[in-house]
Amino acid sequence: MKQYKKDKKAGNADTSENTLLLVILAILLPPLAVYLHENAINGKFWLDLLLTLFFFLPGIIYALIVIL
Repeated sequence: MKQYKKDKKAGNADTSENTLLLVILAILLPPLAVYLHENAINGKFWLDLLLTLFFFLPGIIYALIVIL
């Protein structure tokens, strides 16, 4: 996970593989996928967390929108 964050900041991360993994993670745990994509706990993370807690499907859809 630390290596992924370093690669993403440096711009060396393989985007196709990382995007695929983030999409799979967005389906299983949407807030975690948004956090990993944004590298911070920000408004997008909190919105996705609320959507996931209240209604799981909108949380997944929002996470996919943020990632893709």
